[in-house]
Amino acid sequence: MVSDAPARPDRIAITVSLPIPAVASASATDRDPPSTDGPAPPVGGAAARIHGVEMLCVDDVYRRCRDLGLRLSRQRRMVLDLLWSQKSHLSARDIYEQLNDMGRNIGHTSVYQNLEALQSAGVIECLDRATGRLYGYRADPHSHITCLESGAIRDLDVVLPAEMLQHIETITGFTIENYTLHLVGRPTASRPCPLETPGRAR
Repeated sequence: MVSDAPARPDRIAITVSLPIPAVASASATDRDPPSTDGPAPPVGGAAARIHGVEMLCVDDVYRRCRDLGLRLSRQRRMVLDLLWSQKSHLSARDIYEQLNDMGRNIGHTSVYQNLEALQSAGVIECLDRATGRLYGYRADPHSHITCLESGAIRDLDVVLPAEMLQHIETITGFTIENYTLHLVGRPTASRPCPLETPGRAR
């Protein structure tokens, strides 16, 4: 159910109540067949998309960079290779230190310049945080969940119900082309934080 909540004149507040899907059994033999009502959104680990083109591996990104007219220097390849191997959110300092620890000779300025060029072209994502910028291998619209205790960040693929999107379009007068959600929370008492360790944003 979607309903309008009381809002200030400069805000639009929407309260959403949706049924929560049942959790699948841990045993593969006990699982129900996949629903045919529509695609179930994956949680993390999905292929990236750049300008609507699915990227399954770093070689796909190389080809996309060439299509966009981006020069694939040795340093740029090193940065892309690391982002795709880590599949996490790293700062320029993290990337610089990890590459040099691997014996790759690259300067911090070169790392930063290549990251900025790649994110400006829409090849990688850039998250602005209070402590600085973090970079990720995915450039397609996707959501994030952040751990309030550790600051760890994880990519999520969330598909909102069509009813909700249509309602938002009706009350805002906008046609929604894509969307992202930023979720925050804490791990349950029985489980440690399952998310990646955040990069040092510098």
